[in-house]
Amino acid sequence: MTFNEESSNVELIIANALKLPGVKVDRKKFLVEKFGNKLSSDKIATLIDKGPLEAGISTDKIYRMASSHIDKRTLQSSSASFVAGLPGGATVFATIPADTLQFFGVTLRLSQELAYLFGYEDFWEDEEIDLERVRSELILFLGVMFGVGGAAATLKVISSKMAQQALKKLPRKALTKTIIYPIVKKIATLIGAKMTKDTFARGVSKIIPVVGGVVSGGLSYTSMKKMGKRLRDTMYETLDYSRQDFQQDMNDIKKEMPDVIDAEFEELEDQIEDEFNQPKS
Repeated sequence: MTFNEESSNVELIIANALKLPGVKVDRKKFLVEKFGNKLSSDKIATLIDKGPLEAGISTDKIYRMASSHIDKRTLQSSSASFVAGLPGGATVFATIPADTLQFFGVTLRLSQELAYLFGYEDFWEDEEIDLERVRSELILFLGVMFGVGGAAATLKVISSKMAQQALKKLPRKALTKTIIYPIVKKIATLIGAKMTKDTFARGVSKIIPVVGGVVSGGLSYTSMKKMGKRLRDTMYETLDYSRQDFQQDMNDIKKEMPDVIDAEFEELEDQIEDEFNQPKS
């Protein structure tokens, strides 16, 4: 399977998984349910507009909330996977196995929820998903969750406050087409390789009725908990991000994905360095 085929397969699975009932997260409703009873009405407005941290929720509280939410989603994933793991209990959406689609659906929901806890903007507008952000941030989230080398470093770099300031100074087209997209494409390819191995393992587990369901559920439980923690920890680290962190992450990206480093990427690196050099207001 080629580079483009594997990355395209991951994008196809994500596009289909996002259509499943319950995968879309209502950001406003989710945040109010998590924090609304602890905030005044004016703080709730800030919560919805800018996120928990800006509304005065401590970083430790956000981290604990993320941890408890991972546990909740993990149990739900394990239960759903048990049904999908039973022979005859799985349905097929196009050519994608139901348990694979279901696993990605829960993973995408969890990634959205963790993102909203850590201050990310809404991925949906008028019930429609922002496809550009799917091809960048959501795939990057999945890369972190799957443990793809360089994914966590990339997410921390582009999510840091310094990077956000630098990115505003670069043309949007250059940002998506020549800087972030090649990295995301590489990550999608590596996810595709990991996904093929996982899907094979689950397929073998279906040979034995009922036991297959337990094995499939166990894989989901173990995988989802580990994946959620990876994303939680990476997002948490961006809340207090230093120049030393940035330099370490840039070195990690260059080591893990040397083939995606080009002049535009180096320009972004210089821009972020300039932001670190700006006097603190």
